Amino acid sequence: MSNQTNVKLRLANSELWGGLIGLALGGFVIWQGLKLKLGTINDPGSGYVLFYTGILMCVFATSIIVSAITEGGPTLASRWENVRWSKPLLLIACLTAFSFALEPLGFLLSSIPLMLVLLRVIDPVRWTLAIPIAVLVPAGMWWVLKSLLLIQLPSGLFGVG
Repeated sequence: MSNQTNVKLRLANSELWGGLIGLALGGFVIWQGLKLKLGTINDPGSGYVLFYTGILMCVFATSIIVSAITEGGPTLASRWENVRWSKPLLLIACLTAFSFALEPLGFLLSSIPLMLVLLRVIDPVRWTLAIPIAVLVPAGMWWVLKSLLLIQLPSGLFGVG
């Protein structure tokens, strides 16, 4: 009877399932890398990086599976207990609003309010720290992307950044 309970607990192990999914995904990445041709180390093909990334994914997934089998892990149901969805849903809403505002408002005028909302609502920071960070980080990123990397960013309706 205890053997059946052990097997039931192993099948409900969330780390085991996560490792198996990771192993399948790694196998798929390896297969796609092989389809794109590997090439050589001196003349890599388009599948070279994919292939070796897939191998790394499989190695990491295998280590998760071994750990899940030898040490056990939490059940799938226990992972979802006491989950608070408000902040992740708010983050998704903020990023969606940012994606719609980026083109009409431009990079700076859309990223400064995004940073301010993230700093004040998602992970509360005091105003005296949130405002300088919300202004300086997007301005610094704008300068690096525009001046150093020569990437064209949307300037928006007002032509600012």
